Amino acid sequence: MDLETLRQGSFGQLSQAITAWKGVVDKLKTLETDARDDLKAKADKANWAGVNATVSREFITKTAGEFADAHTQAKSIHDILKDTHDELVSYKQQLEQALERGRKKNLTVAQIPGGFTVTMIIHPDRAAKGHEVPDHSPQDAEHLRDDIQVILDRATESDSTAATVLRALVDQAGAGFSGAEYGDRDSAIDALRKAEEAAKLLKEKGDEMSPEEFRKLNGLLASYRNDPLFQEKFATQVGPKAMLEFWADLSSPDSTKDLTRTQLAQLGDFQKNLGFVLGGATQSDSPAMRQWENDMVKLGGERFHTRTGDAYGFQIMSNLMRTGDYDDRFLNKYGSELVATEQKMKIPDRFYLMEPSLKMNFIGDAEFGRDPMTGFMTALSNSPDAATQFFNTTEPQDNAKWVLKERPSFDDSPLKDGPNESLDATGKAMFAAVSGATGPDAPKSEFGEHPPERREAMKRTLDILASTGNDFPAELRDDMAYSMGSHSDWVHKSMSSPLVKHELDSGQLMEVSKQISRNQESYTLLNKQMHGAIAADIYTEKTHPEDSLDRAGRTVGFLEEARYQATNDEKGEKLADASWEKAGRYHVIGGLVTPWHPAGDAAQRVVDLITSKMLEDEQNRINADATSDHTKTYENRRFELQKLADIWYQENKEWAEDPTHEGFSKEHGVYAQIEGSANDGNKKAEGVAGVQ
Repeated sequence: MDLETLRQGSFGQLSQAITAWKGVVDKLKTLETDARDDLKAKADKANWAGVNATVSREFITKTAGEFADAHTQAKSIHDILKDTHDELVSYKQQLEQALERGRKKNLTVAQIPGGFTVTMIIHPDRAAKGHEVPDHSPQDAEHLRDDIQVILDRATESDSTAATVLRALVDQAGAGFSGAEYGDRDSAIDALRKAEEAAKLLKEKGDEMSPEEFRKLNGLLASYRNDPLFQEKFATQVGPKAMLEFWADLSSPDSTKDLTRTQLAQLGDFQKNLGFVLGGATQSDSPAMRQWENDMVKLGGERFHTRTGDAYGFQIMSNLMRTGDYDDRFLNKYGSELVATEQKMKIPDRFYLMEPSLKMNFIGDAEFGRDPMTGFMTALSNSPDAATQFFNTTEPQDNAKWVLKERPSFDDSPLKDGPNESLDATGKAMFAAVSGATGPDAPKSEFGEHPPERREAMKRTLDILASTGNDFPAELRDDMAYSMGSHSDWVHKSMSSPLVKHELDSGQLMEVSKQISRNQESYTLLNKQMHGAIAADIYTEKTHPEDSLDRAGRTVGFLEEARYQATNDEKGEKLADASWEKAGRYHVIGGLVTPWHPAGDAAQRVVDLITSKMLEDEQNRINADATSDHTKTYENRRFELQKLADIWYQENKEWAEDPTHEGFSKEHGVYAQIEGSANDGNKKAEGVAGVQ
């Protein structure tokens, strides 16, 4: 900014623009609230099917999000403009004050091509007779020159950085609006400059950076890992290929400066920070970032050379996806290409294990990070909507069938025993897909009444896992129990009337319940989830209260038959694992039950009462000696049925004591009713299981 521009500058139009933007911000805030609380809220509750279940709901959700982003972007623009306006007005005032100080010493400043010059206002020799000209020293002229230059430099910085930041904000979205939020220009431009600094260090030094440089880079990533402008600038400045090459080199154990060895304790933290930055970067809709994503997917099937071996791009990138919130569109594009590549390999574990010396994962000390599905599934578990889409994708290949049934798994932590990490991560992604939550202990706000796409994911998952039979992965038992709990109203309806056709197939439910029940703790967890569904049914069934009591008994019978089928060895094959051999009390697994249900809190109290007391009672401890026949199986559920009947009676006391409703007396009738239903449910479940 030159001298005359600032001196003559009138910021009235800028002030008017700021006022106008304030009006836009206020109007968009109202529209955002209406879109969220009215439009989207109604769409979420709508019972749509067919095209409306996907296209319309998705459109409304996206539109509501656009209003939120529009408000955020408008507020950021307003705040940056106001910040810049206030600074420029201040610099103009400082310039006027400096010029006035000069005039008091007979000095003035004039603009010349390429800059300005300091001269005397009146030369002493030309002063009017009797007029005394103020005196000044050469230093006074130099000080005035320097003061003016500092003011102009700062005004130029304010003006140019405002332009840079505003363009960067707008570029965050190729179409629509960006959700990046900044309250002032300085924080935004600082993020951009730090991103360039971090990207330059990574690209130029790579794994040969010094420990001090590594710690500096890690500090920058940690400080700005949630900053949208930093994320996008850093990712695009580095580029996908350079990022993969860097991580491959870092994973090589013979780095020339031993960076991996000297900074081993910090590598896990560095990996997490890098994942957060890259994940946030994919949320940007800038053209440069979209190209980054496309290139990253293309590089997944390529091999990257290190000093000691090679690694596929998918292996490298998936380890950087264990943390951070990656864009749903990118995740599904990446995941479908990963599945397609693995199916072409036919036996992917052979390819991934060709270079066993490489350790690409530093989060934890056991897992090598050679299986790319582990990191990708972890990313899906952090993004439930993307997980739902991935598990529902059947073209060009069936993604869910591949990861749940067909995919060969291998041990990626040979120095430590325990569950298979890839299958364990797959279970968590599966739960996210069917529940819409990042985990069974997620806050209630993360759960919602299930839209059709999550119902579809649940049906597909149940179908695929039921078809695995006794090859059902042990790592998926708890996750599937939680998944059934997430859809417990649906599951309870099918279990309680297994001979009636429901959306969830009773035969598949029996097979999956049997496989879950092979482990004592998983069986406990499944019962806890279903106790919640039974309680919610009791509290909400007011039209025909007797039906909820009947359904309660039948579901208990269904679950007992599943447990019996899992723990008996009449067929010459012992299905139960070692957990059923252990004496002692059950371990009661936590986790909320049907958290979105209107009766959720009351149901939770019932679950805590029934499950805890039932499992603490010595008569209900089930071990290997109590699995020989159905008689003992029935005896073990007596406490459970009594408690459920008591709860039902308390909730429906007036109805039960009505003389027109015979057979529901407190001391006998309700117990007989629920036991009869349980026995009937058990028999019908036997038929579903194919053992009658």
